[in-house]
Amino acid sequence: GATYITTMKVINTRETLEIPAGVEVTVKARVVTVKGKRGQLTKSFKHLPVDVYVKDGAVHVDKWFGERLQIAAVRTVKSHIANLITGVTRGYRYYLKYVYAHFPINVSISEKDTLVEIRNFIGQKVVFTIPMHEGCVCKRSGEKDEIYVEGNDIEKVSLSAARIQQSTTVKNKDIRKFLDGIYVSKKTFIEEEE
Repeated sequence: GATYITTMKVINTRETLEIPAGVEVTVKARVVTVKGKRGQLTKSFKHLPVDVYVKDGAVHVDKWFGERLQIAAVRTVKSHIANLITGVTRGYRYYLKYVYAHFPINVSISEKDTLVEIRNFIGQKVVFTIPMHEGCVCKRSGEKDEIYVEGNDIEKVSLSAARIQQSTTVKNKDIRKFLDGIYVSKKTFIEEEE
């Protein structure tokens, strides 16, 4: 948790995150690198006025003399680092379901699961081509009308899933009536917790 010393300004706000076994975290000039069994992720926090360092098996995020907005940054950085740790240990998986009233949506996945093509959306002839972000793959789940996007980087997984969802936005029609599309249905992990 955070330790607060209250005066006019909060003098020091600190968030601490335990580093789980099998994970290595290094910090160099506010660039955090996390290594785990699933690989490595790096994220820069150079744009945020916080100190990040590793000590006694934990990552510490400190902010001295913080205004309220900057204190919020401390928690933000902590949750980003937590996402990196989850990414390299368990990975992220977002499921998407196809919804269609009349024309079945046809999805093909190619280029070693990194390219998604959507055909016959509301019967249109146009093909929507959606490349996955680096480190993400898209696969069929085995359930009817369901695919999933997975990877270690939560931001890239969620952006890739959003790209698929946005490619099937219904244009110029009453979207309350035309519910066709591919929607993110659930967000899980590639590996269950041990």
